[in-house]
Amino acid sequence: MKIYERFVKRLLDFILSLLALIILSPLLLVTAILVRVRLGSPVLFRQDRPGRIDKKTGKERIFKLYKFRTMTDERDPATGEPRPDEVRLTSFGKKLRSTSIDELPELINILKGDMAIVGPRPLLVRYLPRYSKEQRRRHEVRPGLTGLAQVNGRNAITWEEKFKYDVAYLDNISFVGDVSIIFKTVKSVIKHEGISSATSATMEEFKGNSR
Repeated sequence: MKIYERFVKRLLDFILSLLALIILSPLLLVTAILVRVRLGSPVLFRQDRPGRIDKKTGKERIFKLYKFRTMTDERDPATGEPRPDEVRLTSFGKKLRSTSIDELPELINILKGDMAIVGPRPLLVRYLPRYSKEQRRRHEVRPGLTGLAQVNGRNAITWEEKFKYDVAYLDNISFVGDVSIIFKTVKSVIKHEGISSATSATMEEFKGNSR
């Protein structure tokens, strides 16, 4: 590890996430009220996600990810299963996603040390057995609020491309690189780039590698 990654990155994450939570607290409060009124309770979406690999156990640490809720609980009356994402994702939810406001509660995860500001995005726990050895390297660092893959296509690129960007990031972590990704993220959010994939309202499921 370089000095920045070992000693500076986590300290900056803590300070910046704390400042962001304080500065953005009015926006967080208003959004929470709107989510409660338009989508109901709970306001926050909580889900287990894999974090950084624990050196002692060799396994990913599982943590609760926090996001603002963007979907309804609508279910198919015949099967009882949740309806597809594009059905449950309301226009209000789409606005939250297009502006990335739904991601802001993850600042709490950063403050706690579950995540970093910049790093590979935390994906689903069920994906863990589906990674190749090289792809699993993305868990050698804390997952991030944004990352190299997010500023190079986000959900508009393939899973394989995303994972290549994730591994490229962890092999080249630097202060200048993180600052560049943050500025590019702001630009992508303003332009509403890469919010959906070509075939899904969000991103289709990662089902593993073809070989």
